[in-house]
Amino acid sequence: MTEIGFQMPKSDVAELRRRIVPASFYARPAEVVAKSLLGQMLVKESPQGVCAGRIVETEAYLACGDAGCHAWRGMTARNSVMWAAPGTAYVYMVHNHCLINAVTGPLNFAEAVLIRALEPVLGLELMRRRRQRERLEDLTSGPGKLTEALGIDLRDNRLMLGQGPVFMARGDGNEARPIATSTRIGLSEGRGEDLPLRYYYADSDCVSVNRKAIDEG
Repeated sequence: MTEIGFQMPKSDVAELRRRIVPASFYARPAEVVAKSLLGQMLVKESPQGVCAGRIVETEAYLACGDAGCHAWRGMTARNSVMWAAPGTAYVYMVHNHCLINAVTGPLNFAEAVLIRALEPVLGLELMRRRRQRERLEDLTSGPGKLTEALGIDLRDNRLMLGQGPVFMARGDGNEARPIATSTRIGLSEGRGEDLPLRYYYADSDCVSVNRKAIDEG
C-alpha cells in the first residue's frame, strides 16, 4: 500500500467546508477539470456521518465530438442536468449502481467529468459498513463503489457541489503526484473508446482497473 495514498488530512470537517471548491473551478473544459480534480476531496455529509476521499481517477466527457458523452444524442429527462450550471452534480444509475459526475464548462454546454475512484480518507468505518469490505483498496476503487461507500444516491442529482451535502474540497498537498492518461473504460466501439480522456494517479492502489493493461493496450 502506498503510504501517501492514505495520509489523513490535517484539518477537520469544518476545515473541509472552508476549503470548498468554487463554482468557477468547473467553468472550464471537461478535460482540464478532470485533471485538476485529481487530489481534491469528494465529501458527503449524512445523518450517519461524514465520509471523504481523495480523487485519484477521473474521466472527461466532452460536449463536442464525443459519442461516449450522454449528451451526444440530445437532451433527455435523465441527462438534462448536463446543461445546468458548472459545478452541478450529475448522478445517474447504471446496473443498479449510482455514478457521480461534475458538470463542467459554461452553462448549456453539456459536458461533465466522471469521478471514477477515490482514496478513502475520512469515515472509513462507515464506508466499510456500507460496502461490507475491509481493505481500503476495496472501498472506493470504482465509480459505483465510491458512491456506495460515501452514501451518494439519486437524491444528490442536480445539487450544487459547493452547497452540500455533497461537495468538493481543496486537496491536502498530494497534487504533485505523477499523473497518467489513458483511454476511457467500459465504452463500446464507436462511442469514443479511443479518446485519451481518463486521468489517474499512477502511484495509487485505488484506481479502478489495472493500469498497465489500460496503458499498454
